[in-house]
Amino acid sequence: MTSPLPYKPGPGEIPTNPGVYRFHDAEGRVLYVGKAKNLRQRLSNYFAPLHTLHERTRRMVTTASGVEWTVVPTDVDSLQLEYQWIKQYDPPFNVKYRDDKSYPFLAITMADEAPRVMVTRNRKIRGAKYFGPYPKVWAVRDTIDLMLKVFPIRTCSDASYKRAMQTGKPCFPGQIGKCGGPCSRRVTVAEHRAVVDDFVAFLQGGDKRFTREISARMREAAAAMDYERAAVYRDQLESLDAVLTKSALVLPEDADADLFGIAEDELDAAVHHFVIRQGRVRGVSSHTIVKELDIGGGELVDQILQRTYGDAERADIPRRVLVPELPPAHDELEAFLSDRRGTRVEIQVAQRGQRAELMRNATLNAQQALVRHKSQRTSDYATRSQALADLQSALGMAEAPLRIECYDISHLQGTNVVGSMVVFEDGLPRKDQYRSFSIASTTDDTDSMYQVLTRRLAHLDEPAEVVPDAADVATSAEEGGVTETGTRRRFAYPPQLLLVDGGQPQVAAARRALEESGHTEIALAGIAKRLEELWLPGDDYPVILPRSSEALYLVQRLRDEAHRFAIRHQRARRKRDIRTVLSEVPGLGEQRIKALLTHFGSVAALRQATTEQIEELPGIGPTLAQSVHAHLARG
Repeated sequence: MTSPLPYKPGPGEIPTNPGVYRFHDAEGRVLYVGKAKNLRQRLSNYFAPLHTLHERTRRMVTTASGVEWTVVPTDVDSLQLEYQWIKQYDPPFNVKYRDDKSYPFLAITMADEAPRVMVTRNRKIRGAKYFGPYPKVWAVRDTIDLMLKVFPIRTCSDASYKRAMQTGKPCFPGQIGKCGGPCSRRVTVAEHRAVVDDFVAFLQGGDKRFTREISARMREAAAAMDYERAAVYRDQLESLDAVLTKSALVLPEDADADLFGIAEDELDAAVHHFVIRQGRVRGVSSHTIVKELDIGGGELVDQILQRTYGDAERADIPRRVLVPELPPAHDELEAFLSDRRGTRVEIQVAQRGQRAELMRNATLNAQQALVRHKSQRTSDYATRSQALADLQSALGMAEAPLRIECYDISHLQGTNVVGSMVVFEDGLPRKDQYRSFSIASTTDDTDSMYQVLTRRLAHLDEPAEVVPDAADVATSAEEGGVTETGTRRRFAYPPQLLLVDGGQPQVAAARRALEESGHTEIALAGIAKRLEELWLPGDDYPVILPRSSEALYLVQRLRDEAHRFAIRHQRARRKRDIRTVLSEVPGLGEQRIKALLTHFGSVAALRQATTEQIEELPGIGPTLAQSVHAHLARG
């Protein structure tokens, strides 16, 4: 059978050696660059039947018109060549850092006659030594102000310094005591260089030598009753302590490491990077990454480390790199980084202790950065308008869906079944109109979806004064919802589009509910697991949303919100259920129930606990422990 990809290499044509490959289009533009330990084995994955490929991979191979490869001697060589090609060609299907923002650094111009300290975003100053990055400019300035009280070095511009040295008149910062350079006539060039070296030494390691020396001088001055000089040393100690406090000690004092927390979804990823030197956080940065192809966590880590260290100076590569997941070729990546650093570099997973705690912190920051990135896309009016227009075009709607409702079903192994409804108007969430539905009895997810939509659609025909049944519709006050105790005209407002989480079975169930309610004018689509695909009622093939479409981000956010809201309500029900069961045990009050759940950590653990384990909890004796165990066993 003829291959749907005419450029597919013939049998045996692809070598089995390690190497780097690149897909290109008819104009010669490189679309994707990758590496492989075995080129034949790796490339065969791209030439599998098209229907088995992920949508984004299928789009890449069908856009391409050819593939080329280069054999290299070792796996490390393939990694180096891959990085060079990605940097040279900037392929659209490789991961991309969406935000090109630059972070401020504290820089010391060591190549100058009289080095100066400055705040800069330029990392290419000849001979400069950098510290950071810092999240905000003011954070760098605060650090410099504190350090200058102990290490008074030059802060004036080169032009001011030259003019002051020529005229003999100190620069303006020197006149007001803010610049300690030679132009102030208080120190020589050699003495200033010694102070700069101390400045750098302290920032590199938070050297305790300085605090010991200043403490000794303060005691000597106090003993000599020179209290003014003692007060100066006291202020210097406080400044050093403030600098060290700003860079919290998170690992042992001899630890040099970079730690990467990563949060990702189908389309994007966010990376939070901690730079740790001498056990202290010396720099922080966050980046958002666009994933054009469907890649695993290890492959994403590989790309992030290449991007971070590909052009890094030797001093910027630490002895240890901590990641949430090892890349597939971590041995080769370690060799690549070790070669660039000049000494061994280890790539490790942060699994326990202080490292694991720091990884959790970095991952939380990455998750928040990803949420902010998604929210920023929807906060822009032009972007939201484009998303609604894209969705209208993709679904063939007569008008843009200004009100969209998305539904999801959540359950725990068939129990505690709940449905969620989230509402977006003009591309923005309306949390006051979110609804949760309790489902008492159901056969499967499609039946649950049918029940939820039937109950929701029934309200479209109600007069304004009719109050919905509170048993049917529950709301979450914490989400901004309002209990259904009064007239709710908004709930009777019809959406232009209904989205359901699922494929054709869920869409068929939703269509049946729409037809029975007499509201077939409402557009309907199902969100498939691969996300780019939207299923319309009765269609044999899905609608594919382009990867760059703003509609894709809007649909993703709707689905995630519906899923999150359903899980939240389902967990709340489970929590109420177990508390209700425990409250039936004689002698077990609210405080003891809370203590039990806190001690065992989960309902499952409490149900599996023995009488002796329950009895270990303070305030619960043998009789009460036996009652709790027996009651849970019956429940």
